[in-house]
Amino acid sequence: MQLPTPEDIKKKRNELGLTQSDLAKRAGVSQPLIARIESGDVDPRLSTVRKILDAFGEVEKEQQIIIRDLMHSPVIHVSPDDSVEEVVNLMHTHGFSQVPVLDGGIPVGSISEDMIVKLMAESKKKSISQLKVSEVMGESFPTVSPGISTSVVSHILEGNPAVLIVEKGTVIGVVTKHDVMKLLHGQ
Repeated sequence: MQLPTPEDIKKKRNELGLTQSDLAKRAGVSQPLIARIESGDVDPRLSTVRKILDAFGEVEKEQQIIIRDLMHSPVIHVSPDDSVEEVVNLMHTHGFSQVPVLDGGIPVGSISEDMIVKLMAESKKKSISQLKVSEVMGESFPTVSPGISTSVVSHILEGNPAVLIVEKGTVIGVVTKHDVMKLLHGQ
């Protein structure tokens, strides 16, 4: 077996769409070390090369899992005309902290526990329960196609609580941060 050259490591990292920082984090080494290895400034220990190769293997495995295999369907959602009280009941029943707002199967917004609690704190009214979802909802969750890899969705989830899966203009599934984290345990 031949050890990879610095050029091989850089080429593989780029093929997998990883930055030096991404690779360093996954391999448990520093980004400057990855840069020095790729430039040929340092000959890494065999254990470091093994960590890098293992990180590449993990990414390849993740990229083979498409989001359709991970999504939940059907999507539990609310409509813009539902009341805040109905949303709270739905979230409580299913143990969700946020839900998408769909209008005729099309994503138009989202509503979360945080939004409702903030609204309760700011509200001068005694009860917000009869307000319509359309009056309080936030931005819609990002959407992706069902064939996209989990690694791409993982990056999207860094700044969003959920991602909706859309096929032919219709929402067919949802993936949350929790779903992607389950991949770490092979569940």
